[in-house]
Amino acid sequence: MRSRWVPCNTQPRGAVPSPGRHLVPGTASRVSPAFLESTQHFLKGFTGESPCRAVPAARPAPPPAADIKRARAAAPARHTMGNWLVNHWFSAAVLAAWLGINIFLFTYYFLFFDRNDRYFYTRAILGSALAWARASAKCLNFNSMLILLPVCRNLLSFLRGTCSCCRRTLRKQLDHNLTFHKLVAYALALFTAVHTIAHLFNLERYNSSQQATERSLHAVLSKMHLNGSMWLNPIHSNQTVSAGPGPGPPPPPAPLTHLPPLQTVEYVAFTTIPGLTGVIITLVLILMVTSSTEFIRRNYFEVFWYTHHLFLIYFAGLVIHGIAGLVRGQTEESIEEVPPQRCVSYVTYKDEDCRHECCKDPEFGSIPAESWKWVLAPVLLYTFERILRVWRARQKVVVTKVVMHPARVLELQMQKKGFCMEVGQYVFVNCPAISLLEWHPFTLTSAPEEDFFSIHVRLAGDWTERLIDTFQQQKLEMPRIEVDGPFGTASEDVFQYEVAMLVGAGIGVTPFASILKSIWYKFQQNDQTLKTKKIYFYWLCRDTGAFAWFNDLLASLEQKMAESGKADFLTYRLFLTGWDSSIANNVALHFDTTTDTLTGLRHKTIFGRPMWNSEFAAVAAAHPRSVVGVFLCGPDALAKSLQKSCHQHSSLDPRKVKFYFNKENF
Repeated sequence: MRSRWVPCNTQPRGAVPSPGRHLVPGTASRVSPAFLESTQHFLKGFTGESPCRAVPAARPAPPPAADIKRARAAAPARHTMGNWLVNHWFSAAVLAAWLGINIFLFTYYFLFFDRNDRYFYTRAILGSALAWARASAKCLNFNSMLILLPVCRNLLSFLRGTCSCCRRTLRKQLDHNLTFHKLVAYALALFTAVHTIAHLFNLERYNSSQQATERSLHAVLSKMHLNGSMWLNPIHSNQTVSAGPGPGPPPPPAPLTHLPPLQTVEYVAFTTIPGLTGVIITLVLILMVTSSTEFIRRNYFEVFWYTHHLFLIYFAGLVIHGIAGLVRGQTEESIEEVPPQRCVSYVTYKDEDCRHECCKDPEFGSIPAESWKWVLAPVLLYTFERILRVWRARQKVVVTKVVMHPARVLELQMQKKGFCMEVGQYVFVNCPAISLLEWHPFTLTSAPEEDFFSIHVRLAGDWTERLIDTFQQQKLEMPRIEVDGPFGTASEDVFQYEVAMLVGAGIGVTPFASILKSIWYKFQQNDQTLKTKKIYFYWLCRDTGAFAWFNDLLASLEQKMAESGKADFLTYRLFLTGWDSSIANNVALHFDTTTDTLTGLRHKTIFGRPMWNSEFAAVAAAHPRSVVGVFLCGPDALAKSLQKSCHQHSSLDPRKVKFYFNKENF
């Protein structure tokens, strides 16, 4: 069943302007060489000559060559650092600050544990591995504090929509929340590896120092205060160890009944609180990082979803990891009474006749646990975030209409009390009949002016397939749907730009459906506050079926803008990137008709992919002093091409054109 949007059928299409008035200069409808080759042989059977001369006749007249030449000259010939900074200077500043703090923390605490007198005797046993372990631990705490903030979606939406000091530059940074989340996760994995390796060396040195029989400093320190709580080496032995030859008499052995049981490296790693929690945290991180790869998320989303919730175990283990305090240092009282620089020689050699310069044995205490101080605030913030989302998701959602579009695209129109949205936002959707725990993001395709909100679901995995099948079964009772959101995205800022370029690939057109519908309503209501003066819309699809559900909206917009006297406000370009011989033959037979044979629209479908350099050059020539917002909902490969074009065609001169790239991230 095909969707019907009421406004598109209220007026005749006779008032729609000629497509030539909408086309961007220099970007007239192009037919790719592959398409021409596929139709040339077919038409020869009717005309006896090549159609290559006939196809360009359907194109609008190209702009003067001088205009294109000036546009290309205005664009930089290559990607320069200055042009890159136009789009990314704030992101670069944030990244530099994050790297700088990590470097500072690691360097400061490495030098602190490598030189501070409190850890003089600890370094005698562990060497530089102590500093490596403790410095990486501080960086782990810092990044654990940050890892949850980018996924506090309500916080980000608040900063984006209601914070008065939230300028365009900051809002663009909020769009990179998941990128920053991944970056912090990689840092956690790196510092965890450094911390784990350093502690493996520490445990081995603790063990070798405890088993040593000579009267070296590390051997004596390892056997000091074994019967009390002031020990330094966490690995204790139940065997009497001879002191060996030395300048002084050996100390008397302690009674066997007073010594703790035999302890080894494995015993400490798997039975003590720091050891066991360290093993658990490491395993959890390995599972979370490996299940977050692109391949797993695309093909086995459930694996990614469930393993990512192991973060609860990670934070619980992190908080209690340092409670036992196996790594120790000399206590403050002992340092004042027994300074290590002066008394170190008395540790390995003691004169029984010592009367004047005698030093007592140093006493040691644990390093206080500090991880909870770092993560307490973000954990509480995230807990509040989850409570809010659960409460909001439990509110009743009424599915008012179900539409099945071509290419197995399911449209759900819903209503929910108190639901308020902006263009380009998205929601998380759960269907308890399919899974109680799985929530999937979908862009809203309705406009804020409508009395319902809608999503379009394309078949892309087990969950979406089961959702489509569930609604296709036509049961008497509609399946229950839970909705969490809406949440802000980059597309919210589209009306903040004088000129906007909207690029959608396949189902990635959904956020722009909301924008274009909202534009229709703004024209309907004669909204004078609209800042945007021009919109270029590009839609790339692999098959013709994807165009079907969007045709009515584009035709209605075409008509409404002509009636409003703003026919040049919207320029849309539809690109078909995949076709067969039947499509090619049909188009070749009707290439000279006024409407497109595939969509029925006045603008002809273009076969192939856009030439982005030409598109950007034409926009720059048409708007030489404007700030252009480029918005994409599509694959990363397309994002790289658009970013490159934004960099190349942005001018460092504040009086000239600038392109700002924005991408949807869920």
